[in-house]
Amino acid sequence: MKEKFDVTGMSCSACSAHVEKSVSGVDGVKGVTVNLLTNSMQVEFDAAQTDTGKIIKAVEEAGYGASVKSEQGSSRGREQGKTQEDAVSIQQKNIAGMKRRLIISIIFLIPLMYVSMGHMFYEWLGIELPPVTGNYLSGNENAVIYAFTQLLLLLPILFVNQKYFRNGFKTLAKKSPNMDSLIAIGATASIVYGIFAIYRIGYGLGHGDMEVVAHYRHDLYFESAGMILTLITVGKYLETKSKGKTSEAITKLMNLAPKTVTVVRDGTEQVIDAADVAAGDIFLIKPGEAVAVDGIILEGKSSFDESAITGESIPVPKQEGDKVVSASINKAGLIRAKATRVGKDTTISQIIRLVEEASSSKAPIARLADKISGIFVPTVIGIALVTFAAWLLSGAEFEFAMSSAIAVLVISCPCALGLATPVAIMVGTGKGAENGILIKSGEALETAHLIDTVVLDKTGTITHGKPVVTDIFCGVGVTETELLTVAGSLEKGSEHPLAEAIVGYCEKKRLSLEKVTDFQASFGKGIEGCVTWNNQAGNAAVPKKYFAGNEKLLKEKNIGISGEVSTQILALSKEGKTPLLFADEEKVIGVIAVADVVKATSKEAVRQFKEEGIHVIMLTGDNEVTAQAIQNQVGIDEVIAGVLPTQKEEKISALKKAGHAVAMIGDGINDAPALASADVGIAIGAGTDVAIESADIVLMKNDLLDGVGALRLSKAVIRNIKQNLFWAFFYNSIGIPLAAGLLYPLWGIRLNPMFGAAAMSLSSVCVVTNALRLKTVKLHKKRAARQEFGAEAEQNQEIQPEAVTVQLSEEHKNTVQREEKQTMTTTLNIEGMMCAHCQGRVEKALKEVPGVTEVTVNLEAKNAVVIAEDSVSADTLKAAVVDAGYEVTSVAS
Repeated sequence: MKEKFDVTGMSCSACSAHVEKSVSGVDGVKGVTVNLLTNSMQVEFDAAQTDTGKIIKAVEEAGYGASVKSEQGSSRGREQGKTQEDAVSIQQKNIAGMKRRLIISIIFLIPLMYVSMGHMFYEWLGIELPPVTGNYLSGNENAVIYAFTQLLLLLPILFVNQKYFRNGFKTLAKKSPNMDSLIAIGATASIVYGIFAIYRIGYGLGHGDMEVVAHYRHDLYFESAGMILTLITVGKYLETKSKGKTSEAITKLMNLAPKTVTVVRDGTEQVIDAADVAAGDIFLIKPGEAVAVDGIILEGKSSFDESAITGESIPVPKQEGDKVVSASINKAGLIRAKATRVGKDTTISQIIRLVEEASSSKAPIARLADKISGIFVPTVIGIALVTFAAWLLSGAEFEFAMSSAIAVLVISCPCALGLATPVAIMVGTGKGAENGILIKSGEALETAHLIDTVVLDKTGTITHGKPVVTDIFCGVGVTETELLTVAGSLEKGSEHPLAEAIVGYCEKKRLSLEKVTDFQASFGKGIEGCVTWNNQAGNAAVPKKYFAGNEKLLKEKNIGISGEVSTQILALSKEGKTPLLFADEEKVIGVIAVADVVKATSKEAVRQFKEEGIHVIMLTGDNEVTAQAIQNQVGIDEVIAGVLPTQKEEKISALKKAGHAVAMIGDGINDAPALASADVGIAIGAGTDVAIESADIVLMKNDLLDGVGALRLSKAVIRNIKQNLFWAFFYNSIGIPLAAGLLYPLWGIRLNPMFGAAAMSLSSVCVVTNALRLKTVKLHKKRAARQEFGAEAEQNQEIQPEAVTVQLSEEHKNTVQREEKQTMTTTLNIEGMMCAHCQGRVEKALKEVPGVTEVTVNLEAKNAVVIAEDSVSADTLKAAVVDAGYEVTSVAS
């Protein structure tokens, strides 16, 4: 089983390394991940061999504190909200506490520095000391007052920063020293030596040895201890604030779901905590409210802003039977819904869980830093002791040797090593979540940047996964309306997906379908039935036999197929479309082609994959002809067709054995084995089902461009981690030798402990600040292109294109003549559209204009792109929009 723990007392990567080592030694523990950034730990263990108590005891024996997260509230029901609030509150308390410590330290440091070094400042300016300073603090005769005043001013600084000493010596006693140990040892050495100097000054004054007094008066080091602690606190304060920013994405997610919800129980409305909603409860969503739990709409129509879940800003129209997801916002009408997923099972809760787990996970690149951190602090203490001894043996003064050893202790920065990886992963996963890209682990994030081959599933990934009507070929003397009426009436009784496409197209055309009797279905061939027509006089109903299906059915019924029709069938098949033949008892009356059309952004996504140097392969169970047609449309490098779902995993394994780093992008259902087998499995279009265990990355939007964005994000994060690690290693490899005084014999360069402390603080801040740059990463080079492709149309599942209608020629039997009318595209810029309802009204008004074939209304861009016959004037289109209640600011053709 897995359990999460909160760990207290950790201050650097050495701490996390010691905790991890201690817990790993507990019998039954299979895996441990400790995160310094979130002060948390995740342990996988065998419950039969150990328990949480033994794990907590191991942490405490290492010198730290631990508690089970679920005991304080996990992501379960009511406790989830409490835990989330507690997490934010703890973060705010930490920042406030660090700020208070910093202010007090600075308040007492300023007079401390004035007393210890003020006389040098006045001497440099060439002016006399003020009377108080001159009479009481200057001169050897006032040496005790001078030294004791500094000690008194240092005490408040020591008190507010006692955590460094308490934690530092505690971990040192447990033989697991950390960064606090280095600070505590360095500061304590300065303080002890200063107190020793006070005794020597007192001895000198008592025995009249003014030479001893003068010597120790200038070697107190109280100001060094105060400055070291204050500068470290400055760094810790800035680091704490920056670390708070790295988890902004998770905090925003936590604040999205409402705390209360209106439910209907026993016929009355009640406002209850969202955590108390049970599956099956009826709840209300009022205009402007956020959805508390996942559910299905029972009554009402509205549009919902799902940008928090999918990243898309276009509101989605919803009605009875549609699903609503938690954290989406109701933009308009009152909705009555039934709860289906509550508590930890809601969409927003699962997203938060995935992001938190990814943020707390470790990338393989972090292992090197962890190994070094585990031995870093003991090594630094050893170097400080060697430095101290070496300078004493070389004949240097005790003060010089001690100062060099203290500088070594305070300049070394294990924090930079410990923060290099987790801050980048947390910011990176948060950036992904904001864009609808959920990354489950640091390992997946790191592996993704190595991908050189992307394998794409066809259905639902490259295409919409829903067949639509693409071409209509009418027989001689048959109009489009007549053909569609026959086709829709017959297919209405069929449950085949292709039949749904035709019926849906007829509904879009608002055709009245006729009654069908004697309906029969022939497996693998087609259907037949009698369509009842009303004659022109409108008196008697006239039934007529019609057939719909493939060539086999028509041959079986002895209905001839002309050369023209055969040619057209072949041409459609080569384009990857499925031709459906319709005939009466004498002849073919028409052909309707149906196909699973390519998504608008798929071609651009494939192009960008190639731009990144990635080989793109399509893996599909479709036949070679259909696969080839899709390849030609989107520009895929390689196609592997006729593959069963069970064989997809074999193809992925073969590519891996050939030395490729493979990412598989699929719908996460029948592609599960392949997703699990790939180096990185990416589930696309998961929608509300974010808990696909077989995938490493989940794309919330049904957009292949986000697959490109995920790989780009991975490269940016790994590049950032490498920059952080380089800085951490470079800083320590330069700073420690400099502090030890290795350059002093040659060039007289020596580092004061105060400057060492400043450099140490700066190092940690630089690492965190560099990681925060990931917030500015652009995941999509041409994100605006979504609007060109009609993003809002995809969001609303409006994937039905206007089919091309062709009248079959009687004279030319072997050719196809498309009698297409000349069309033109007009763009109208519109003011006044505020919501999805406005968008729908404008679209409806334009579609009702005679001659208009296609309308795409973009709410964000505030325009409408209209494709119409060239006989339709711009003034006619403008008048339709104005009549609908909106203003047209400009028209472009």
